[in-house]
Amino acid sequence: MSYREQQRRKLTAMREAFFKDPGSGMFFGKERDFVLAAPIVNLWEGIRYDAVDYFKRNNIGWWQSGGEDLPTGHLLSSQIACVNHLYAIRQREDLATAVLKGLDHEVECAVIVDDGYVEFEFIGSEKSEIPRRLNEKALTRGAHCTSVDAAMIGRLRSGGLRLFLVEWKYTESYPAESKYIPERAARYDELVRAADSPFGGGLKVADLYYEPFYQVMRQTLFAYQSVMVNDHGVGSYKHVHVVPLKNVELRERITSEGLLGTDVHDAWVKTLKDKNSFIGTTPELLLKPLSFMKDTKSFLHYVENRYWK
Repeated sequence: MSYREQQRRKLTAMREAFFKDPGSGMFFGKERDFVLAAPIVNLWEGIRYDAVDYFKRNNIGWWQSGGEDLPTGHLLSSQIACVNHLYAIRQREDLATAVLKGLDHEVECAVIVDDGYVEFEFIGSEKSEIPRRLNEKALTRGAHCTSVDAAMIGRLRSGGLRLFLVEWKYTESYPAESKYIPERAARYDELVRAADSPFGGGLKVADLYYEPFYQVMRQTLFAYQSVMVNDHGVGSYKHVHVVPLKNVELRERITSEGLLGTDVHDAWVKTLKDKNSFIGTTPELLLKPLSFMKDTKSFLHYVENRYWK
């Protein structure tokens, strides 16, 4: 049984007790047992209305919205998983700092990104040149251009600022299908091949055009360009890719025959000049530092019982 099916069955079985919701919400025109009737309860109650307000005032679209600026009721949404894991630390410098220190021992403290310590559906600052530098025309958070699920910034002990881009996966898995078409090649190939690109030599660029590598490639270029233009004042970056340990369909399947490694994260690290710029982790490891912090028990209880067990 796939990880996705395991999660679907688990959450459907606990739906009425855990979410107090009968299910049978609409998805692609049909009632589904894995879609909540009340989409708002797909978010942890401690962040529920603040998160909805944040998405609305920043004009961020919810994936498969439940309507009226509400999140999807789909229980397997990775966007919902990301918000449920990270929104609670958005206004807590101590929690944000603990997470960043857990990722990078050079971090001294977290600093504000937008009006909090985590910015969702990140595309750079309002007047960012990054989309243009990536040959992308759209500038919409969460749609039609390269974006990242979440971003944080850490101040280093040396005084500089470091950007942390966080891509969140949940039940995704991908076929070995090339995304290489002339339009995309014209947009990204030159950036990948450039002498000063973040990618090492000897790569066949077309090998990067298989998901999830195609998305990670664009985000790597995004992170690198963020440093090049000093967006948000950052002088370095870390790219964090979060995948549940039990999602072996994603973690252990290297969809591109031209990339080699022990798993998807190892294969990606091998493409980079700076091997330390990429961090593959799990939700549990990312939030482990919070288990030692005050006032986190109800939040951690929620994500542990919903996602980690």
